[in-house]
Formats: sequence, structure tokens, C-alpha cells
Amino acid sequence: MKKKFNLQYFEGVLQLRNPSKEIIKFVKNQVDKSGEFISKEVKVKNGYDYYISSQKFLQNLGKKITKSFKGELKISYRLYSRDRQTSKNIYRINVFFWAFKNKKGDIIEFQGDKLRIIGIGKDVLCKNIKNGKKVHLDFDQIK
Repeated sequence: MKKKFNLQYFEGVLQLRNPSKEIIKFVKNQVDKSGEFISKEVKVKNGYDYYISSQKFLQNLGKKITKSFKGELKISYRLYSRDRQTSKNIYRINVFFWAFKNKKGDIIEFQGDKLRIIGIGKDVLCKNIKNGKKVHLDFDQIK
């Protein structure tokens, strides 16, 4: 029996910013393997928005993306509706992933100082080129 999908239906949005071709390929491959579907794909200024059919899958996908690629992940919920029968709130999920373009060894400028990136994890570890001091920076500070 063939499944029919409402192509307008979605439970959440995956917002990719500064994605590489590898990240886009990874996302589409994960969606294909899962049996879920992308109901809409929207090109935005710095990336793409994918409207996806499952909240749980979307949360897991966000975690897989951060394990495989360097960047910042933010998950948020917004009230969408209220179920008439159970009177429970229905939420939609937003998964935002900002891909970090720089890599280990790159030199960046921060507050007038030149810093060399020596590690990327939950934050960015840099070493000041002039005085050799190590500095931890959030992804927001580098944007």
C-alpha cells in the first residue's frame, strides 16, 4: 500500500545558515533514510529553511549535524495551536544551525587583535599571535 502525504504538513523547520554542500547532502541523506519528508525548501539570504514532517526526527537531526560539523545549534519551540479534543497546546519546533566557516589554523581578527584558531568545540579556542595568550570565544562573537 502506497503512503500518501500531505505535502503542506510539517512539524518543524530546520534553518541552516552558511551551509556547505556537504551539510546539505548530509541533511537530505538523513531525511531519505528516515522515511520522513521535506514538505518545503526555501532559499534564504544565508542558507536554507527545510520544513520537515517530524519534530522528534528534527531534534535528532540537529544533534547529528552538530556531531558531524562544526557550528552552533539552537532549538526552540513556538505555540502553533490548541487541540480541540484534549485542550493541549500544539507546538512547532525550530532547529537553527549556523555552520562555522573557519577551521583550525585560520587567523581571525577580534577586537583589533589577530588570533589563530587552535580548537573548535562548544566554543572557539584561539591563541593571540602577539602575546601568545589563549582566548575562548563564543560563535556569536566571531559572526
